[in-house]
Amino acid sequence: MKKTISMYLVAVFFLSQNILGQTFGVIGDYGVDKIPQLDVSNLMKSWNPDLIITVGDNNYQGGDSLTIDKNIGKYFHEYIYPYKGTYGLGGTINRFFPTLGNHDVRTADGKPYFDYFTLPGNERYYDFVWGDVHFFALNSDTTEIDGDSSASVQGQWLKNALESSISPWKIVYFHESPYTSEEYHRSQPRLQWPFVEWGATAVLTGHSHNYERIFVNGLTYMVNGLGGHGKRAFVDIIPESLVQYNQDYGAMKVVANNDSIVFMFINRADSLIDYYSINKNTEDINTKQLKPEIELKNFPNPFKISTRISFVSPSTGFAELKVYNLYGKEITTLLSENITFGKYEVQWMAENLQSGVYYYCLYFADFVKVVKAVIIN
Repeated sequence: MKKTISMYLVAVFFLSQNILGQTFGVIGDYGVDKIPQLDVSNLMKSWNPDLIITVGDNNYQGGDSLTIDKNIGKYFHEYIYPYKGTYGLGGTINRFFPTLGNHDVRTADGKPYFDYFTLPGNERYYDFVWGDVHFFALNSDTTEIDGDSSASVQGQWLKNALESSISPWKIVYFHESPYTSEEYHRSQPRLQWPFVEWGATAVLTGHSHNYERIFVNGLTYMVNGLGGHGKRAFVDIIPESLVQYNQDYGAMKVVANNDSIVFMFINRADSLIDYYSINKNTEDINTKQLKPEIELKNFPNPFKISTRISFVSPSTGFAELKVYNLYGKEITTLLSENITFGKYEVQWMAENLQSGVYYYCLYFADFVKVVKAVIIN
């Protein structure tokens, strides 16, 4: 069965970057001074992020002062202030906010790390606000003197800080993962704090050398450990896991404004692997599982005036095909009806849209598939 649906899109698109919000990059398990790290850092810088946060293991293998600058500053010196290394000028303000990983504390309990960075608070765990986002960086290592349980000094600091925050989005990030399906590192019950009850929007971690999106008790956890130091397999996928990826290195791009926040994992080939959006007063995008069984594509891509989106439906069910801009805002609905088994083609007329990156999402049955499209007008 084949259907063709034509729709003209009309959109006014003259908002500035400041109005649209903040873009930040997230990298984990990266500090090795090798080609994968170079590729991922270049990818992140191509996004022109307002800031970069890390989910730990910034300086392999032992957190030594002799390796820290070539493992971090060589790739990100322009985001660090004050920059104390030798690879160029630093930033005029600090836009690099790391967290401690287990490899970072192997030398003198992390002294090279603390000597290298100037961070808020006690620097082991801290918070800061950037635009619409309140960030909470934790120390998940068992050596933390203020504890690593929800009832510890660190845990109660987070509880009070989250509950008193007035920011639209509250991002908690640290190294070791409360939940993971990785073969080597397992889920850490000691870190399964009541984040959602305290008000967190999402939890970002690393340690496991893969990418995984997990949904537990109403909260999304994203494991992001593909920054450059090895890839590891999944084993015994936990029931709460929605997305798993370990084929190539990459990082997360997050775009936030006052009514939506979009999380993307992009590999170093600039391929979108996962897309998840939380929207105020609307249903979240991608709270369901991304499935690879349905091939969703458009041709041509990039395109100017129009492109044809095609997919094969595996069964009968209700389908929606929606288009979103880079900031997670819905642009239009191209398809919204019951479909049956067979091939479908949808013509997307975009002559009135500005050039840029867009995402079209196919919602069918219990999953969502997302593909990036580029308009060149």
